[in-house]
Amino acid sequence: MSLWIVPVPIGNKDDFTLRGLEVLRRCSVVIIEEFKESTAWLRSQGISGKNFEVLNEHSTDEDVEKLRSLCKEQDVALITDSGTPGFCDPGPRLIQRCRSTGVKVEALPGASSLMTLLSLSGTPLQQFLFRGFIPAENVEREKAWNELKTPQKVPVVLMDTPYRLNKMIQEITRHFPKSKILLGLNLTQENQLVLEGPVSEVCPKVPAGKMEFILILWP
Repeated sequence: MSLWIVPVPIGNKDDFTLRGLEVLRRCSVVIIEEFKESTAWLRSQGISGKNFEVLNEHSTDEDVEKLRSLCKEQDVALITDSGTPGFCDPGPRLIQRCRSTGVKVEALPGASSLMTLLSLSGTPLQQFLFRGFIPAENVEREKAWNELKTPQKVPVVLMDTPYRLNKMIQEITRHFPKSKILLGLNLTQENQLVLEGPVSEVCPKVPAGKMEFILILWP
């Protein structure tokens, strides 16, 4: 019996592998992050009648142990709201618990906002620093920006929640006015927008409002 890590689309609902579809059809238990988002996408793929369990930032150690027990008894699929489970989400808690107790963990390749953005770069990237989400609280957030302003030798990858897009753009304009940026908005969706160039040119072109985003900031 195994825990199966199954990536799901980051935008376009059809960006999914045949192997992933086979695993989800086979597993009677599917661990999801949020019920509404995940079940809507599963229905679009013709997948229903599953036992849904939740794993997110509110899950307790007891919740994780319950999920581990399920993985020991049967094949269980783990998905997230978007992209690859375990990447900037609570998945590692369950993965570590399974591995430490002898439960096999299998990972499928699939959709990733990070790899999608890297493939869109017009500048070669041999290495980069993944910083991911910076703190939401203002004092810690400002501290994080100041730390990023220390001399960096490689580009930095940043992301945040959609409703903080415009706040982050304003902060980048203030802290890194002379840097270069690659910004991916709503990647793989019909309204996808990719902007690349100097911060002073790119940031004024960013639409107001909420959009899924990930960006690369050059030193």
